[in-house]
Amino acid sequence: MNNLIAENFRQALLDLRTQLTELEAISSEATKPVQLDQSMVGRLSRMDAMQSVEMAKEASRRRKQQLARIPAALERIASGDYGRCTLCDEDIVIGRLHIDPTYTRCINCADQTV
Repeated sequence: MNNLIAENFRQALLDLRTQLTELEAISSEATKPVQLDQSMVGRLSRMDAMQSVEMAKEASRRRKQQLARIPAALERIASGDYGRCTLCDEDIVIGRLHIDPTYTRCINCADQTV
């Protein structure tokens, strides 16, 4: 991968880290438990609220996972290994890295490990 492309991905990773950190801070309110106040919401509304909390928790878990993968991707850029599959050492298609710049596997290896 040439230096210009690697630098673009490095900046994309830094931007992604900023966005995910900001989203995590903003969404922390959405993961708080739903309080039981039957005068305010009915049973179905409470169930909807509980489902929303669980969805927010899952989104937060995924953001945290992606945040944890960013430093390793930045290290791979620094070492010149970025864009290479960690299993078969083939190039990862650039389009795949545009979807998620933290990917470590080519599509073939990713399909085999699922």
